Amino acid sequence: MIYEFLKRITDILGSLFGLIVFSPLILLISLAIKLDSKGPVMADTPMRAGKNGKLFKIYKFRSMVENAHEILEKNPKLLEEYKKNGYKIFNDPRVTRAGKFIRKYSFDEFPQFFNILRGDMSLVGPRAYYPYELEEQQQHYPESKKYVKVILSGKPGLTGVWQVTGRSEINFDKRVKMDADYVKRKSIFYDFWIIIKTVPAVISGRGAV
Repeated sequence: MIYEFLKRITDILGSLFGLIVFSPLILLISLAIKLDSKGPVMADTPMRAGKNGKLFKIYKFRSMVENAHEILEKNPKLLEEYKKNGYKIFNDPRVTRAGKFIRKYSFDEFPQFFNILRGDMSLVGPRAYYPYELEEQQQHYPESKKYVKVILSGKPGLTGVWQVTGRSEINFDKRVKMDADYVKRKSIFYDFWIIIKTVPAVISGRGAV
């Protein structure tokens, strides 16, 4: 389809543009992470569900202490809060000093430009969900199953509808409906509108945890 072709061209050009323009900032963030805490620059994150449910490795700057996921699994109190709050922890003790800053302004997402070049993701799309997140949340919200099916027919995005309208403030059931509505809409003009709206959303840091 014309939409898919234009979307892929936009993804390639947009991600290349982002990597070139933000290269000085990417270097500074990498240096800040290394100086701030022990561990690699890139986060060791679990696999995400991509198009048609295919799992892929998402690239993100490390904003937490080393072995953050192991720490979560071994701490019942943290794990309970993580699941109770829709897979997020407010004032997460695992987040580093540099991590608080880069998470607030979504700088940790910059490496996903490489995911976009690879074809795992798009500039605009649904959230890149964890497989276990989709499975567990659909049990809590059975009506969300129809939306998840639609979401997995498209590629996840670096930004999307829910990111520009509240981010972590939006619960799973509302988020997946928004994402499904986006996938069904298939409009390159709507994509550009979301990209434009992303700038003030990132600057404000609203909904970031």
